This record gives sequence, structure tokens and C-alpha cells, in this order.
Amino acid sequence: MRYNRYNRYNKKEDMPEKLSKKEAKERIEKLKKLINHYRYLYHVLNKEEISPEALDSLKHELWQLEQQYPEFITPDSPTQRVAGKPLDEFQKVHHEIPMLSLEDVFNEDELYDWEERLRKIAPNRNWDYYCELKMDGLSVSLIYEKGILVQGATRGDGKTGEDVTQNVKTIEAIPLSLRKPKKEEFKKEGLSQTLYKSLLNTIRNRKVEFRGEVIMTKKVFEELNKKYKKEGKPLLSNQRNAAAGSLRQLDPKITAERKLDCYIWQMVTNIGQKTHQEAMKLAKLCGMKTVLGTHAKNLKEVIEFHHYWEKNKEKLPYNFDGVVVKVNQLDLYPLLGVVGKAPRYWIAFKFQGKEATSKIKDIVVQIGRTGKATPVAILEPVNLEGVTVSRATLHNEDEIKRLGVKIGDTVIVRRAGEVIPEIVKALPELRTGKERDFRMPKNCPVCGMPLEKKPGEVDYYCTNPNCFATQRRFLYHFVSKKAFDIEHLGPKIIDQLMEEGLIESPADIFKLKKGDLVPLERFAEKSAQNLIEAIEKAKTIPLERFIYALGIRHVGEETANILAQKFGSIQSLEKATLEELENIPDIGPIVARSIYQWFKNKKNKKLVEDLLKNGVKIIPPKKIKEKLKGLTFVFTGALNSMSRDEASERVRMLGGKVSSSVSRETDYLVVGENPGSKLEKAKQLGVKTISEKEFLELVSD
Repeated sequence: MRYNRYNRYNKKEDMPEKLSKKEAKERIEKLKKLINHYRYLYHVLNKEEISPEALDSLKHELWQLEQQYPEFITPDSPTQRVAGKPLDEFQKVHHEIPMLSLEDVFNEDELYDWEERLRKIAPNRNWDYYCELKMDGLSVSLIYEKGILVQGATRGDGKTGEDVTQNVKTIEAIPLSLRKPKKEEFKKEGLSQTLYKSLLNTIRNRKVEFRGEVIMTKKVFEELNKKYKKEGKPLLSNQRNAAAGSLRQLDPKITAERKLDCYIWQMVTNIGQKTHQEAMKLAKLCGMKTVLGTHAKNLKEVIEFHHYWEKNKEKLPYNFDGVVVKVNQLDLYPLLGVVGKAPRYWIAFKFQGKEATSKIKDIVVQIGRTGKATPVAILEPVNLEGVTVSRATLHNEDEIKRLGVKIGDTVIVRRAGEVIPEIVKALPELRTGKERDFRMPKNCPVCGMPLEKKPGEVDYYCTNPNCFATQRRFLYHFVSKKAFDIEHLGPKIIDQLMEEGLIESPADIFKLKKGDLVPLERFAEKSAQNLIEAIEKAKTIPLERFIYALGIRHVGEETANILAQKFGSIQSLEKATLEELENIPDIGPIVARSIYQWFKNKKNKKLVEDLLKNGVKIIPPKKIKEKLKGLTFVFTGALNSMSRDEASERVRMLGGKVSSSVSRETDYLVVGENPGSKLEKAKQLGVKTISEKEFLELVSD
């Protein structure tokens, strides 16, 4: 007999009175319908109309009848939630539609930047949003055929997952058969009768796919750890890992014991729904428990939802680490498209990072693209907001002295945004006497050449211009968004191309052919063609972005714009004297010398020549006027009349400067809708704030 949670009363005297075959079939169907109804009330509508004990009694009767009449056992019966024998291994499952990952944003300005990018792709379209809690679990795909659950699969790498059908059947929140809603329920939800007919037809005749998150609640996690502690078993580390590990047990009995839960965040199959909000209503009416979410007319309402749940995380019985913001209109998805493995039309608006304590096991030195040597603490792994952190930046030798950090110290670590975590404070009270001071090495840990600290600077640099670590990070910078902006060419692909010997310098990128890429891992005909087309598109570039891409030390985006305006061509900049560079406003002697020395280096000159020889075309800068000369602008919040990039370009074309942060040097903070923390800082520093309307008056010409 297969294991089943309903066979605990199996003595003959416990069996129900013998019914005729017809009566048994009718009774079984009624019991299944009633049990599924109470499951829907409890898991989807959060209503408990009968006690768990009474519901167990109904399930027990059903199990007994099915033992007497096994011919009436169906795959969607509530008694089939736990399947039989343990598996030897999980079978692979190909996702017909890839299960994509999400890009993250960590503040309101980044969220508005995301919206602006979408508006450039779909300039003449209007849309609203649907936002949902970003649950901390394991993503799954659930496929139903003719209304019956036939496959549950993990996300895997997005294209291929693992078949965990037996295990998802143990999760009470996942219906084994789709519920057929009533007409009046559709009317109540504001859904059309056409959609109602389409859903019923789909459930009866077609395949339907839902996607969601399998989680473990806080309460279950605590109860299991108490139980395991008593039994002397290893404890579960956290809810997310516990959920993932439980779903991937080869023995479904173990999965059943873990009492997992599941919340749906997508109905993949389109049966006529026009918005994501409609899709979530359909999923709920089909018997699915859906992720907590809400409709939002604009990003202001998204931010309100985000702020509320960031402050009230403890009110819910499970963990979540942010809000997923989704363009509501489904017909926009093909237009907005996918970049890499992330859909442009969805984004994760994460909550701010928290702090935790850890111990420094060692301090190593990392070499950046300019050759800068940065001390990095190797930590005992610590969990911060659902992410395991094992490294944190210490910035430079002076910062280590300021913090008083030693190897072996217990420290407070902070994770904020995507950047590498940083050490906030050392706790010398916890020292044992075995701690060691850190000393900056004399030589580069990658190439062995001397490290050098230049007069008046706090940072050390590798003196080897050909250092492999420097070259690799320089290539990352060269293809980045504000430089050549080559789509499909990220760090992993660059690493692969370097390891294969296909690229050494940035100029080599523009010599790549489709035939070079197709034989490589991660590439197929289509992906190779996409990259070659992206490289070809990137060959035409404005002068200011070309200068920025060269990675000249101390030359950021703003300085690159100043140089482009001053010299008008890369050839003129290359011939500039040190005196000419020093006389440019806003370029001091240190920056001027860095630029001058860069262009005097034969290797750098050859790089520029090779780029031009390999087809790079530089667009001369537009001539600017000087209406805003000497004024610095910062933007916060969303602008209605133009994108942030367009507004910045307006300022530059009138001789002004744009900065990303507010300081005492800021002349104007332009305040759009839903401003971020920059507004508060501007008030503290006494920086003048102006509205979008006032800004437009300033830049009108």
C-alpha cells in the first residue's frame, strides 16, 4: 500500500458501511467536491468554515471508500497529495517559455529611471502597474491538462528545471484540479462573460500553466527546528533554504512533513486576459492562492505600497524582501521585451539592506580596472536580507586605520543595494588577543608588480599597465551602459572571450565574427548573431561616451562631456598640451596630468587607432551655449515632460553640469513627482529647489 496521510485508521471496524458501486461513486465525488471547496475557502479566501479535525474526518472517509473501490481513485483526489515510492533522481523539464529572473532596483530614483527606459521603448503608450510582494522561496511552474495537475517543476536555470510533481502534490495550497468558478463570481470580480467562457473551455480542453513561489512560513520553520533539536537532527538554516531543500527531497514523505505553502504570481497561459491584474483574478478563481498584490495607477502608488510593507514586514507569516513591480498591460510585453535573462516589463524594488555581525577571517587585496588596489574583508558567511554575504569592502588602508579593524575582529556589516557590502564598525570588546593587524602588500597580488601610492592620494595602484585583473575590469567598463553600451556583452561573456583568447583589448571586440562565437559554450546561432549585431550597432558613438569608455583615471561622465565640448574630436584631445588641459574650468591639475599622460602612452594611442581602424565612428558633440555656465543641477523624482537623460542633456547643451548627488556645490535640485532622499538633503544644505516647470523655463532657449 502506498504511503498516505489518511490511512492512520485502517482497522476493519473503522471502514465505512459497504455501499453499492453506484452509491460509492456518488459519495466519492461529493466528498471530493466538498473537500476541495473547504480547501479553497481556507487557502485562497482565508476562511475556516469547519475545523481542521472535521476536514480530516471527511478526508479519512474518502480514503476509506477509495480503498474499497480503487477503480474510482483519480489523480486529483485529495488523498493523492502524497505519492508513493521515493525517486532515484529528478527528471529534467524544459520550460517552453523561459522562467526569467528579475533586475533589482533599491531606491525611488532607480525605479523612475526604469520607467523612463520603458517610455523610450514605448513612447506613445500608456500603462499602469500591478505590484506584488517579492516572496523569499523557490519558484515553480505548475501545469494542468484538462484541469488536472500533471507537472510541477523548479525554475532551474530558467530554461531547464527539475520535475518535482510528486512533491508539489503534497502542498495543500496547490489544487490537484482546477476549480470551475461560477458566472456570478466573474461578475463580482469585474471580469467579462467572454473570459468566463474562455476559462471554462480552457480548463476542460487545454493546457494551463501557472507560476509561483513555494515557501515555508515562519511558524512552521520554528516548529520544525524545535522538533529537530529534540531529535538531535541538523537544524534548518532559514525559511528560503528550508523551502528549497524540502521541495527537492527525493522522498515525498519528507516534503509532506515540511508543510510547505505556495503563492501564485503569474498565469502564463493567455486565455484572453488583457492585464496582469485580470490574470491574478483568474488564478484565484481557479483555486490558486495568489501573492499579496495591488493595482497601482502610477509609481507614486507603487512606492506607497512598498513603503507600507517595508515597515510592516512582521505582520505577515512569511518572509519577503521587496516588491515586484509589473507593467499591467500584457500586450506591451512583446514590445518591451527581455534583456539578458530579465524581462524589461517587471522589476524587483528591493527593501533596504540591514546590518549583521560577522568575523573577519582574512583581508585580501582586489585590483580594479584602473589598477586601484582595494582591501576586501573575507567574512564568516552571514545572512543579510536573505543573501549570504562573505565579502565586504574596506575601501583603502586609511579606512582600515580609521575603523581600527584587525584580521579576526568581530565587525558590523551593512548591505545596501547591489554594491559589495561594507564594514561599518569593529567590536574590539570581543577580541581574544589572536587578532592581527593588516598591512598593505608591496606587490600586486595578480601580476606581482609593485603597488604604488601616489603623492596626495589614499589609494595604492598596480604599476603594471598590462595587469590581467586591470585589463579584465577595463573591458567591463568599456562595454558598460554609459560607455559603448554593448547589449548581450556582460562580464561572464567577456571572461569567456578572454579565456578563449578571442579578445585582449577593447579593439578586438570589433573584430569578432559570428563564426568565432557559435562554437563557444552559452552561444547558439541566434545568440551569436544578436551579439554581433549589438557590436555593429555600438560602433557609432558620441565623442563624450567614447572618451568615458577609454577608462582614463579621474575622467567620469561629466569630465568626458567637458573634454568633448572643448576639443570637438579625439584627435584634438590627443594633441592637447598639459597647459591647455589645466586651463579648462573644472579640470584641476591632477585630472589634467592624468589625461595628458594617458594620451602620451604608446599603448593607449594604439588603442584609439585600432578602434577607429576597426570601424568605430565618433559623432562630434553638438555645440553648447553658455546660458547655464557654472551651474550644477541634480534631479530627483520623475519628470513628466522628458526623461532624466534628456533633461541632463539640456543642461549640458546650455553649459551647465549635472551631478548624481546633492552637495554644497549644487546650485539647483530639480524636483519631479515622488522625490527621493535628495530633497531632504538639499533642505539640510540650503540648496535651492525648483519644480519641473521652473526648470523648463530655465532651459528654454
